[in-house]
Amino acid sequence: MHTLVDPLKRALQIRANEIAVIDGEKAFTYSQLWERCTRLVGALKQLGSAKGDRVAILSNNSHQYFEAYVGIPAGGMVIVPLNTRHALPELMYALEDSGAKILLTDREDIGPLRGIVDHVIALNGDYEKALANAPQAPLGEDVDEDDLAGLFYTGGTTGASKGVMLTHRNLIANAFNWLAAVAQSPSDRSLVMAPMFHAAGSNGILAAIWQGSCQVALGTFDPKMVLQLIEKHKINITLGVPSMLAAIAEEQHVNPKDVSSLRILAHGGSPIATEVIKRTSQAFAAAQMVEVYGATETSPLATLLGNEEQLIDDPKSRSCGRSVVGCSITICAPQGQVLGVGEVGEVVVSGANIMKGYWNKAEQTAAVIKDGGYWTGDLGYLDEAGYLFLVDRSKDMIVSGGENVYSTEVEDILYKYPGVLEAAVFGVPDDKWGEAVYAVVVPRAEATDVTAEALIAFCREHIGGYKVPKGIDIQLEPLPKSGPGKVLKRELRAPFWAGTDRSVN
Repeated sequence: MHTLVDPLKRALQIRANEIAVIDGEKAFTYSQLWERCTRLVGALKQLGSAKGDRVAILSNNSHQYFEAYVGIPAGGMVIVPLNTRHALPELMYALEDSGAKILLTDREDIGPLRGIVDHVIALNGDYEKALANAPQAPLGEDVDEDDLAGLFYTGGTTGASKGVMLTHRNLIANAFNWLAAVAQSPSDRSLVMAPMFHAAGSNGILAAIWQGSCQVALGTFDPKMVLQLIEKHKINITLGVPSMLAAIAEEQHVNPKDVSSLRILAHGGSPIATEVIKRTSQAFAAAQMVEVYGATETSPLATLLGNEEQLIDDPKSRSCGRSVVGCSITICAPQGQVLGVGEVGEVVVSGANIMKGYWNKAEQTAAVIKDGGYWTGDLGYLDEAGYLFLVDRSKDMIVSGGENVYSTEVEDILYKYPGVLEAAVFGVPDDKWGEAVYAVVVPRAEATDVTAEALIAFCREHIGGYKVPKGIDIQLEPLPKSGPGKVLKRELRAPFWAGTDRSVN
């Protein structure tokens, strides 16, 4: 097997003078990227960092992030990407829990974070000076495939933050899985628009480096900037979460750019509504839409559904595809028995991409890693052709009057109503039924007829009465989202469950 230095070695060998990374007006060749990685490792070693030590980064996407993402693990250390949308206590927890002694950051005011680590390197200042004054350190020496490469802290939708331990083997396996699933070439240009602190944002980085292709960094997500970069750099591949796709599709419909170069438009992180697929495929007519499913714990790929735009009227459009090469998917009952075709149970993923475990959390690791498989916490079923259909996060299942209601089914109906931009469905306490279905909807700016009454009536036309929301809030501000763009349903639920002795969270 390989380690993270190997993709960079190959790119240096075959495309040394080709552009590796574009960041605003700056561009770096693979030769320059290699040297900058060696000097970054040299600078970290000058500060006392050694094999296995954790080095944290708190930053928007940038060329420095690419250098850290590859260079730190290639130098034998462990990168700890911090979520830029986490609150200060969450960031403090991740730094303290990981034991990182060095922090790379583009933030000017980091408050008490400075006191947790021994050294802070400002990416917009000290970083360049540190590289200039550092010797070139060797990459890949004394680094094994089973060594820890990254510590990715989960948070936002799954409760207490946990450090997901991904090894070199995990990340390299994921790169191979991505290359096997999506045809790519050295001439491609990829836009990294999802945040790199999340495994989804960094999903394609190593694969692109293996090919020696060019990657463009987008600092923070902005739909107008995405379209501008696609047009300017003739972007061929990009990956985001459904809310990002919805936003760039809206922008393209209103202020169109030349996006004809875009060949692969991938999305993952949460289920996508059929109406969002339709609107996005209309906006990016030349692109193949690709849905990927996985988790940080799976490095992150598990399944893939290609040519999604051609399947809109096909039942497969509601699936997230089949297992990628190198992964296997099974559906299991809580007691562990494998379920048959069409039976709903927990999705279990196995393969070389499965995390080593949670940092310093043996009990929580044992709860999700069983017989080498990762129990995702997602509910789904497989059809006779191996397509995986997700019905929801298990914790998002609403039990109303003894009937199970899957929120995605209700959300999909709400998205079909003209003028609905965003929708989230969740359970709220109900004295009679135990839980009642509730929704929060964000209308499009131009929509004037999106009312709770109209939406409830529309739902009654399409789904059983027990699935129809008992109440719907209409709000103009976007739904709250985690760093990777997942809707934070726990924030929407919280006011309804305050003061109760139980919660669906």
